[in-house]
Amino acid sequence: MSAVVAALRIARRNAWRSRGRSALIMVMIGLPVLVITAMFTLIDTMNVTGQEGMVAELGAADARLMQTPAGTVLRQEPNGASWGPGGDGAAAPSLGTAEVMALLGPGARLIPFSTGVLRLGTEQVDALETDLRDPLTRGTLTLREGRFPSAREVAVTPALGLRPGDLLQASAATPLTVVGVVEHPHRPSLRQVVGPDLPLAPFDQFSSPGEYGTGWLADTAKPVSWTDVPTLNKAGLYVTSRAMITNSPRTPARAFDVQYMVGIGAMIVMVALETVLLAGPAFAVGLRRRRRELAEIAAQGGSAGHLRTIVLADGLVLGGAATIVATALGIGIGVLGAHVVAHWGGQVGPPDVPWSQVLGVAALGLVTGLVAALVPAVQAARQDTVTVLAGRAPAVADRPGWPLVGAVLVLAGLGATVVARRQPGSVWVLASAVLILLGLVVATPWLVGYTGRPAARLRLPLRVSVRDAVRHRSRTASAVAAVMAVTATVVAMGIGTYSDYMDRRNAYTSARPTGMLAIWAGNIGDAAWTRLRAETARRLPGVPLAAGYQAKDAQGRRYALRYTMRWNGTRTRRTAAIGDQALLRLLQGRHDPQAAAALASGKAVVFDAAALRDGKLALRAGSTSGPPRKLEVPAVLATPADKHQGGALLPRALVEQAGFSTAERQLYAMHRLPADSTLWRDLAKVNSRVTIAAEEGYRNVPDAGLWGWLVGALVLVVGGTLAATRLAAADMRSDRATMAAIGAPPGTLRMVVAGQALYISVLGALVGLVAGTVTGVALSRPMTTHGTGDPATIAIPWPFVIAVVVGLPILATVAALVTRSRLPLARRLL
Repeated sequence: MSAVVAALRIARRNAWRSRGRSALIMVMIGLPVLVITAMFTLIDTMNVTGQEGMVAELGAADARLMQTPAGTVLRQEPNGASWGPGGDGAAAPSLGTAEVMALLGPGARLIPFSTGVLRLGTEQVDALETDLRDPLTRGTLTLREGRFPSAREVAVTPALGLRPGDLLQASAATPLTVVGVVEHPHRPSLRQVVGPDLPLAPFDQFSSPGEYGTGWLADTAKPVSWTDVPTLNKAGLYVTSRAMITNSPRTPARAFDVQYMVGIGAMIVMVALETVLLAGPAFAVGLRRRRRELAEIAAQGGSAGHLRTIVLADGLVLGGAATIVATALGIGIGVLGAHVVAHWGGQVGPPDVPWSQVLGVAALGLVTGLVAALVPAVQAARQDTVTVLAGRAPAVADRPGWPLVGAVLVLAGLGATVVARRQPGSVWVLASAVLILLGLVVATPWLVGYTGRPAARLRLPLRVSVRDAVRHRSRTASAVAAVMAVTATVVAMGIGTYSDYMDRRNAYTSARPTGMLAIWAGNIGDAAWTRLRAETARRLPGVPLAAGYQAKDAQGRRYALRYTMRWNGTRTRRTAAIGDQALLRLLQGRHDPQAAAALASGKAVVFDAAALRDGKLALRAGSTSGPPRKLEVPAVLATPADKHQGGALLPRALVEQAGFSTAERQLYAMHRLPADSTLWRDLAKVNSRVTIAAEEGYRNVPDAGLWGWLVGALVLVVGGTLAATRLAAADMRSDRATMAAIGAPPGTLRMVVAGQALYISVLGALVGLVAGTVTGVALSRPMTTHGTGDPATIAIPWPFVIAVVVGLPILATVAALVTRSRLPLARRLL
């Protein structure tokens, strides 16, 4: 029989005999494989390709055409689309069905549709105005209950929670009857109302082609190909067709990206390192229990190579089994998870498994199992057969050169970190952190020996625990390094994530002070605005209202006056308000004589210092239907009401001197609406174009993923510590039996075991804290700088760090303290 086959049979028998230890090793190896495989599968399943989503977008039609606003220059290419206002302002007339049919050629049939929003009380939902009974719409939505709607009827998606027979009350319109429930093939969370005649809310701003607007589904005599697209784009039509999707050129292969490859490499090293450090002690448990069996094999003629093969076979069997199970579970969880996540938001397509990536992860899991068993295999080959058969523990010799190697790696990692923190992107910092962690892992046995010197000053249970940990430093070092790596990773990511949150919070600016209520409308007439203003004053009795104004050109086209500034290291545009002294007092929270005088003299009052240059404010007047204009107006800097408030206020006279007319279309008030306010619904009854916004300041909370890191660290730190503690308890049986024989109470014996957990978790957490802080501080710079001259933000989440560095060791120690450990009778050699 081949030695390898025999080793595999022995490994299989041993794995079945020690099922608890085998399950632990399989979990340690398989968990990263399962998580990564599930993530890859979930991402690919939720990525709906053009081919997969073609039916949902086109139905049975050959093409889908959407009209862009007049004056928009549109250009579609196989790799994307670009659009923007025309430089000459030439406004192409809106097309009708006859004009579109003429562009598509004879034999074409069109059905119109419109996409937009429908306002239902205080909320708005997506709406599609089309006739689902037409055969061209087959496949865009699937009928789940009831029937497709006809005139004055609607169908709704399940997310709205309505059933056939219910009434849908749209703002300022007669109720609509729900006759069917339809579902989008790829978007189960979609909240949409569909019907042939819907009171769609008008939209004032053009976001992107294909989002909101009017269009047609077309059945054509010949395919609409890429050669037809320029002509249709010139007519203002955004096109999607079967021929374009089917014949779209393949995306070129990703060019070799150094940062991408470095990031993937760093991730692989970290996953493999953590898995090896966690699974290594469990393999060492097996070696301790099988030491006599291996010695007997050696006594019967087995060579050192045979012993290595037997222990490595454990890694192959357990790693292979863990990889197979984890891969299968990961694929299933990824597919199911994609459908669950899609119900919260997003889209989902047919099950899709990226086999090249999944097989690569599986290979990594298999290799990790072999690497985790490598150190125990080398120890098994080097054990002294006579010493083991005599029942004595083999001596482990130190390797004096390893601390020096570890120090060199740590210094190299620190030097690389100093350089990497000034590079764009965080991948170089993470790669440098891998060097630091590898150096600390190599130096951990020396750290264990060095920190064990003060053990003589500790109380008896802790003194016994520390001395045993130092005596078996190969076992202890693996567990300490695992805790250290987890702590360093979690602390670094915590500091980086929290610094990014604080940077965004500190850089937050608003155009209005906190507590201000803003009410405005789009293109409505003077009479409609007068009614809306009167209703607002009636609904807010006693609340002072300040007016804001809208700019229009001679043709009645609405313009927004914007200025460009550098915000948080990047260039951004802000819209300037138009108003008088009353609005200025609200924006400043007080009366400022200098700012008021400047506004009265026809100067702009600016709250963004970076926007001023030589006492001038550069403005760009933009419109969705007219040509843009550039202006430069005199301006002064003033202090706003809030620290993080920006914006600018233009006097009406200044805007009118630039050739625009002004009309009141905004109202502002320092007033907080109660949670049950019906102001929007009341004003929408007067005019459906009304919009209400309340400035509440920075409302984002720290990333919840920060505490997800803590949960992951809890599992790894406590699990790894308990695995090492159980190994220590097995090695200390003779010492604990001696202590029990001379009268040590059970509490003292448990304290000896818990002391191992305390020593391992505290040493690993403290070393990990130092390494993680260095990496986290370095990581903060690329995560919080957004351009030249933007300073880095460094913020440490102290509750999170204390929970990781103090809380986790305490939990691990308590878990070890309450874990029952048998103490069998020990056989003694006289």
